Amino acid sequence: MDINKSAPAIGEGEIQVAAPPERVWDVLSNIDGWPGWNRDVRSAKLEGPVAVGSVFRWRSGASSLVSTFQVVDRPREIGWSGKTMGIEALHVFRLEPEDGGTHVRSEESWDGLLARVLKGYSHKAIDRALRNALTALKQEAERSAA
Repeated sequence: MDINKSAPAIGEGEIQVAAPPERVWDVLSNIDGWPGWNRDVRSAKLEGPVAVGSVFRWRSGASSLVSTFQVVDRPREIGWSGKTMGIEALHVFRLEPEDGGTHVRSEESWDGLLARVLKGYSHKAIDRALRNALTALKQEAERSAA
């Protein structure tokens, strides 16, 4: 899955996790568990299986989001689209085995009127969210793999 490279706000990040891709995948794909390890997520509820087309609803900061899985390729890639406050977001995580652990790469794009009007803010918000999520994912995957 590719993010929208022409969107006004784009972010990307990566981190090395000392846990196998399957463990990282299990943490990422347990949507209902997100609030337990990602302090930016206030609530999350998956409606159905972790499968392309399944919907999950979640709250992050002041935003209430409805997201739909666009790619589910265990344990390599998971991605979704979502909408909130007129912003159309695409988010993808890619997991690659590396040095006995997992290299995690995440990308996100925001499009829509609000993202265009508040381009600088939107870019900073994506970067902060990605950095926080990757750090928290690393901590949780390594903790649960121990």
